[in-house]
Amino acid sequence: MDAIAFNADFEYNEGEMAQLTVRNIPDEVVKALRVRAAQHGRSAEAEHRLILAEAVRASAPSDFWARADSLRRGTKPQRTESGRLQREMRDRR
Repeated sequence: MDAIAFNADFEYNEGEMAQLTVRNIPDEVVKALRVRAAQHGRSAEAEHRLILAEAVRASAPSDFWARADSLRRGTKPQRTESGRLQREMRDRR
């Protein structure tokens, strides 16, 4: 299978959107994307934009922080103060 190469122009100009070029896409993937776009009543390009936007949203940093906060709330508080332990260890030397 050929490698997929990305060539992205991320330079932002007022009023213009960036362009993303993806090369060496297998024919079956291109066909599946066209079918998917038709099923949703969108152009292939609109479908590609939607897929990319959903993929980025799915891994948004806000999800990470929400999960981190949830884990933190479910963790028992530490019984010892780390600073105190470090001072004790330093003083023993």
